[in-house]
Amino acid sequence: VIREGVEIQRGDATEPATLAGALKGCQAVVHLVGIIREFPAKGVTFQRLHVEATQNLVDAAQAGGVERFLHMSANGTRAEAQAEYHQTKWQAEEAVRASGLAWTIFRPSLIFGRDDEFVNMLAGLVRKLPVVPVIGDGQYRMSPVAVEDVAASFVRALTRPQTAGELFHCCGPQTFTYDEVLDLVGTALGRKKVRKVHYPALFVKPVIALLDGFPWFPITRTQLTMLLEGNLCDPRPWAEALGLTPQPFAEGIRRYLQR
Repeated sequence: VIREGVEIQRGDATEPATLAGALKGCQAVVHLVGIIREFPAKGVTFQRLHVEATQNLVDAAQAGGVERFLHMSANGTRAEAQAEYHQTKWQAEEAVRASGLAWTIFRPSLIFGRDDEFVNMLAGLVRKLPVVPVIGDGQYRMSPVAVEDVAASFVRALTRPQTAGELFHCCGPQTFTYDEVLDLVGTALGRKKVRKVHYPALFVKPVIALLDGFPWFPITRTQLTMLLEGNLCDPRPWAEALGLTPQPFAEGIRRYLQR
């Protein structure tokens, strides 16, 4: 299938047989497969989509003679992480680092953009509810990064051989508390004030543990762990290496929330 100069090869990153020969003649792999929530009954797990799929793509790249491998990980990924999401992202990174390919790993923080889930979910709460529920004190911090900046960094890395073997943390230029993020979403929607009610995390955790297996429930234990942990990094090494000026959060969300 050809679409706008792109040749589309159908395959399943979790099924190595479907990748056989698919990467022959390619110069680089940009690996973006990842999930934020598991659905084990459907075979959608962190182990399968993060670890196994990454190893399958690494193997296919090696078999196809591809030298360059750009990998999407996540800020907060580390060997001793509490969240299984971050644990499996670390295992995926390890597979990439051990591949012998000319790899570059990106660890974005919370990504925002027109069709994002997080900011649009908050916007939905602000629009519908007179008082927005907040887990804990709302003071856990984050550095949201624009999807356009993350995408641009992948493209630019392909033309910068010096980025091979580098790991970049991708964050926006400012940090905010969760409460401040809610206020900025409210401002973008034309609200003078976002009223909030804070629920102690100690009381909320058992409820989430009971209900996070249901697809309709908005948050899982893993997501709660990562939320309370915060999502910060220094964007300067990434921005300087790739010639980027990260987009401010308030300006970015205003453009798509006001449509």
